[in-house]
Amino acid sequence: MSNYDALYRQLAAMGQERWAEQLQAILPDKLALESTAKMAGWQSAMQSLPEIHPSRIELLDSVSIGSSDDLGQLDRQELMAHLQAFHPWRKGPYNFFGIEIDTEWRSDWKWERVLPHIQPLTGRKVLDVGCGNGYHGWRMRGAGADFVLGIEPFLLSVQQFQVMQRYLRDPQHHVIPIGIEEVPPNLACFDSVFSMGVLYHRRSPLDHLFELKGCLRPGGELILETLIVEGDRETIFMPPGRYAKMRNVWFIPSIAAMTLWLERCGFTGIACVDTNRTSREEQRSTEWMRFESLADFLDPDDAQKTIEGHPAPLRAIFTATKP
Repeated sequence: MSNYDALYRQLAAMGQERWAEQLQAILPDKLALESTAKMAGWQSAMQSLPEIHPSRIELLDSVSIGSSDDLGQLDRQELMAHLQAFHPWRKGPYNFFGIEIDTEWRSDWKWERVLPHIQPLTGRKVLDVGCGNGYHGWRMRGAGADFVLGIEPFLLSVQQFQVMQRYLRDPQHHVIPIGIEEVPPNLACFDSVFSMGVLYHRRSPLDHLFELKGCLRPGGELILETLIVEGDRETIFMPPGRYAKMRNVWFIPSIAAMTLWLERCGFTGIACVDTNRTSREEQRSTEWMRFESLADFLDPDDAQKTIEGHPAPLRAIFTATKP
């Protein structure tokens, strides 16, 4: 049985039979795209994970699975080694049977900034675009979302989600290895659509906004988090090369320009509900993400600038409604 059989049934129940059929055709090929050696290593680590029945599950205030007592005679260090096979862990943190997976991003801090400003998720069908390993999707389920679908093209992140799903066994939360451009246009079936940390990676940000709008039902809410720069409606920064060592940053708008983009794409009720300067405490290297992180991306003599001399990362959260 496929990991996605329950998803196909749920999409069919939502009136998305055709999309379910399309996914059944393409997902096996997506999973086969990764190099055989990498996938074999991940699958070996997955199969080596022990059978443990969590005594408790917490998704509302954190993502916490079981407790250290559930491990019994199991070797904690061996279990950590299996989890480290999925390095680097970018989004989190997770408490996994007493093991703290201290991820690069304190994604819980972002969630705490988002949650007070959005429509209650209770009973809603949610699409999480560029979801990474599904951390925010678990928090959405904890907040009462009825169904969460995450889309994420990077297979390592999908594998990390499957590690958690092995123990959480949540039939209402799925992560599939596709990008937003592979979602059929004008689905109009999700109550809430999240796009967090994606827009500035898109060569055409307006196309991305139209794609997100097409996924929403009338009256549905868009929650968008992105890099911004200070300025007026005409201020849009396009890095001439890398931005914070990232190759794929294309357009960074001001709050006013982002608001104008949303207006031109037909959204209403647009609001910038939060701005936040990314700190070294929120994004950093850890035992679970041993590569370079924010401290390496900023000017060592001026934390207000990137290593290239651009404005340091400033992020904003926008909410908007599809009429």
